[in-house]
Amino acid sequence: FSLKSKNSGTMYIQKGLESVIKIPRNCAIFQADTLLWSIANALSPLTLRLDEMYLGSHVCHVCQARAARQLLERIQSHGIDARLEALKELAKLSADPTFATEFINMEGIGTLARLVESGTHFGEMLAFTLTAFLELMDHGIVSWDLLSLSFIKQIAGYVNQPMVDVSILQRSLAILESMVLNSHSLYHRVAQEITVGQLIGHLQVSNQEIQTYAIALINALFLKAPEDRRQVSAHSNRPIKAEMAHQLYVLQVLTFNLLEERMMTKMDPNDQAQRDIIFELRRIAFDGENDPTGTEKRKAMHTKDYKMLGFTNHVNPAMDFTQTPPGMLALDNMLYLAKLHQDTYIRIVLENSSREDKHECPFGRCAIELTRMLCEILQVGELPNEGCNDYHPMFFTHDRAWEEFFCVCIQLLNKTWKEMRATAEDFNKVMQVVREQITRALAMKPSSLDQLKSKLRGLNYSEILRLRQSERMSQDDFQSPPIIELRERIQPEILELIKQQRLNRLCEGSCFRKLGNRRRQEKFWFCRLSLNHKVLHYGDLDESPQGEVPFELLSDKIPVSDIKSVVTGKDCPHMKEKSALKQNKEVLELAFSVLYDPDETLNFVAPNKYEYCIWTDGLCALLGREMGSDLTRSDLDTLISMEMKLRLLDLENITIPEAPPPVPKEPSSYNFTYNYS
Repeated sequence: FSLKSKNSGTMYIQKGLESVIKIPRNCAIFQADTLLWSIANALSPLTLRLDEMYLGSHVCHVCQARAARQLLERIQSHGIDARLEALKELAKLSADPTFATEFINMEGIGTLARLVESGTHFGEMLAFTLTAFLELMDHGIVSWDLLSLSFIKQIAGYVNQPMVDVSILQRSLAILESMVLNSHSLYHRVAQEITVGQLIGHLQVSNQEIQTYAIALINALFLKAPEDRRQVSAHSNRPIKAEMAHQLYVLQVLTFNLLEERMMTKMDPNDQAQRDIIFELRRIAFDGENDPTGTEKRKAMHTKDYKMLGFTNHVNPAMDFTQTPPGMLALDNMLYLAKLHQDTYIRIVLENSSREDKHECPFGRCAIELTRMLCEILQVGELPNEGCNDYHPMFFTHDRAWEEFFCVCIQLLNKTWKEMRATAEDFNKVMQVVREQITRALAMKPSSLDQLKSKLRGLNYSEILRLRQSERMSQDDFQSPPIIELRERIQPEILELIKQQRLNRLCEGSCFRKLGNRRRQEKFWFCRLSLNHKVLHYGDLDESPQGEVPFELLSDKIPVSDIKSVVTGKDCPHMKEKSALKQNKEVLELAFSVLYDPDETLNFVAPNKYEYCIWTDGLCALLGREMGSDLTRSDLDTLISMEMKLRLLDLENITIPEAPPPVPKEPSSYNFTYNYS
């Protein structure tokens, strides 16, 4: 169907070449509801296509208005089946803005609200009612403030009921979230009906949609709550979807943002209450429970104690807390450690005060800098990022998760300081290592603080150095074409170096034990390669030699040109002959044989794995074959790595001396050495 206009001033609704309906041009289209409805009824809704958008848009509006009026009448009818079908259809159409506008203009929202308030609808009918209500309100046409208290109570009742249909619960949670976010006055009403504690129960169910909506409502309540009421605790151990992970991330960020005020609060050196906290730290560390005097005069005389506590300002340590961040948050953390983990606090302070001044770890300075670092790592004071779901499960397992996290990290810092044997000049280096330890541990997503401790134990200073070295070698730069080409050019040189080392070892020779009856005295034989690499000399010995054996004492020899192959393990003739040796796995792994013309063999059992690799590699090199032992692969990786690092050093503007520096004289005594035992 299409709309056609003739010069005569008459418009036609035309199908093909046949005029269906004639419309006079002077017809008031915008007010001719009856005429337009006759058009709409005459044409199939599925095939009606008006090319003129001007007329088509108004036909659409009128169609939606009629649909809205019909649905509203059916919803208010007494027939249960008709009402259910109408609500089901309404739930689908409510997403359309045009339909929503028409339905709302007919007081449709009020009708749905009254249906909910009546409490007579259940199951599917209630679910469709709530779905339609939520869709209509989401268009933002009417204010949420118009909702009555009885409606809020009814919706909250569905959330608080122990057994309620999942679809009803899900929509009720979504409606409450929208109420809280869109109206400050409704927040107070919802907060009176719903508590965070009641919502926590919905996090324990297996349905992740319910969990997601429950966390979203918790976050909404948290955002709108006054500062003094923002106390939240949540916990979930199950693998979760992205949307729920995002809501947990938001909850985590908002929880940590409660610390921002203390983080940005400077200490007032003249505030007696704040100064008393520092006095308390000193008392717990040095006086225990029995402080004979508590006068202000005595408190002012503890400059030495404040130095032992590691404050930068020994005279007035309150000045250490005037920088923000971390401000008073650092002092809060220190007091929590001193009171809740008193033994740990005293041990850290006394342990460092008993070290040499050069190696002591300043507790006060470390605690302040650590607090600043943790605020940066956990982004305290920053707003949640859209689409981010980087939350840490362990922070939902403890009511004082932040403080406990600090306590774990300050112990880590003290431990790392000792491992690095750091001095005051190394303070920044230690903090960098500790930051890396913490970020690596957090990246593993420990589910509890105990797991965090376990992860940190495995990330000691030596492990951090190893990881740094490994990562440097596996960086993308080492996979770039120029680096790969350099490695390929270096490898033949390194293999030749390994080959020469193996042949030199064969020239030095090795002693081997003769296989025989264990009851008899052990016999030995020695084998070595001639200096020109053309002959293998070997012979029996009465005892194990000390050092090299001269060629004159080795009576037997095998020309290298006669050697056909080298076999190892169970392929060796002497392993096949002796079943007892064949069953001995250790001997089997060290056995190798030289096969030479005409059909002779020279059988070996190496004294250890190292000698086995040296000889099998050396014999393969003599025969022009590839050296394939584990030792060769290890040496090749080590030497190539060292050579690559040397060649990639930045030596610009660096003068390399022609001769190596002289070796210094030995010291007169070694009293400066450190006894690690």
